[in-house]
Amino acid sequence: MQNQLFIQNSLTRKKELFKPISEPNVGMYVCGPTVYSDVHLGNVRTFLSFDIVFRYLKFIGYKVRYVRNITDVGHLVGDGDEGEDKIAKKAKLDNIEPMEVVQKYTNGFHSVMRLFNIQDPSIEPSATGHIMEQIEMIQEIIKNGFAYESNGSVYFDVKKYNATHDYGTLSGRNIEDLISNTRELDGQSEKRDSLDFALWKKADPHHLMRWNSPWSVGFPGWHLECSVMSTKYLGEKFDIHGGGMDLKFPHHECEIAQNVGSNGKSPVNYWIHGNMLTVNGKKMSKSEDNGFTPEELVTGNHKLLEKGYSPMTVRFFMLQSHYGSTLDFSNEALQAAEKGYKKLVNALKTLKKLKPSENSSVHVTELKNKCYAAMNDDFNTPILISHLFEGVKIINSIHDGSASINDENLIGLNKLMDEFTYDVLGFTTESSSSDGNVLDGLMELVIDLRKQSREDKNWSVSDKIRDQLAQLNIKINDSKEGSTWNHEE
Repeated sequence: MQNQLFIQNSLTRKKELFKPISEPNVGMYVCGPTVYSDVHLGNVRTFLSFDIVFRYLKFIGYKVRYVRNITDVGHLVGDGDEGEDKIAKKAKLDNIEPMEVVQKYTNGFHSVMRLFNIQDPSIEPSATGHIMEQIEMIQEIIKNGFAYESNGSVYFDVKKYNATHDYGTLSGRNIEDLISNTRELDGQSEKRDSLDFALWKKADPHHLMRWNSPWSVGFPGWHLECSVMSTKYLGEKFDIHGGGMDLKFPHHECEIAQNVGSNGKSPVNYWIHGNMLTVNGKKMSKSEDNGFTPEELVTGNHKLLEKGYSPMTVRFFMLQSHYGSTLDFSNEALQAAEKGYKKLVNALKTLKKLKPSENSSVHVTELKNKCYAAMNDDFNTPILISHLFEGVKIINSIHDGSASINDENLIGLNKLMDEFTYDVLGFTTESSSSDGNVLDGLMELVIDLRKQSREDKNWSVSDKIRDQLAQLNIKINDSKEGSTWNHEE
């Protein structure tokens, strides 16, 4: 039951039972960042979504090779075949080397991933580290008749490919519609058709990033690197390919065409796409002036934010929505997530202090099955979180004496809550910082002093401690198991 995982497959538009090519091994490729600017929240959500996929596959026993690339060349402004390379453009603006841009923003990307406890992939290859392999794939595509050289550049011939294959199989786009929605080419164009896309671009004299090739001194097209690096490290056929919804067309569609054009095989069995972010109901964009960085979200240093939110609060907030649905940022939603996450953390602290009874009115098997069922239903984190809050209710009922739990079930409840909170959902205990440790230590001391006052029947001191803590929004919870505390806002 626990391995019956179903995935919403963008390729078939159906929810399908996951069957790895070579069980227990799983190959997963996710399109990584183009490292020319700071990481945005859309990146964070995408990589968090696939962090959950990575974690859960490992959790249910698969051995996962997770490949996530770094795009450090070939991604042109406007995502097309004309214009400047995004990294080279930034290098010119800052008057530095392109690889300085790459290093700076790669470091920044990794810092943000660590901030939100997003695990490193198994392999993180870069486009510039695989130029020779990209040239070799282009040669195979030309040999198979699906690409042509024009004035030192090489283009994929979409119409010729579509004559024997289906260009649009992933995105569901019809090639006739694509043709009618594409501008007419002027006589100066190197392309035979407006739909054709670059596999290799001849560099103009001012282009900073360039390599020798059989066709010209130039650079590879953006789409090519993912075809090359995914198949190099995962094989010509692999299990999962992921990315944001915005990459489905043309990037992922072009990947499929390149792979089929070079080796005759559609590369991926399960395509997974994450959805977009909005802010107060509007798309996050520069024109709306409603975008903020992960750092601004944590510090609160932005006009749209009433305060800052901890990284785990943000993680909790994002996981309250399914990866395939739109996620809307608002202060109200973030504040509700903050309260919810604190409630979960406080319950886990209480759980560690519970003591077993001889009899048990609580049994964890049903809750455990619900948690697995949620994740097996296309990694449904919001449903999983709702089940974890069923666990919170159980913990609090045991703590206040309205329910009992024996030793076996208490061990099972601890294991269940820890595994799904920390291993699957990837939360961390943020109070592990020095400030958090000091606060926890002080509160333990205060609770001990209050306990001693109660034992000495010094009710005035005991009540004074409780009342003054209440003024600081710190609530003391007394039960037969002892006293715990939580901070309420």
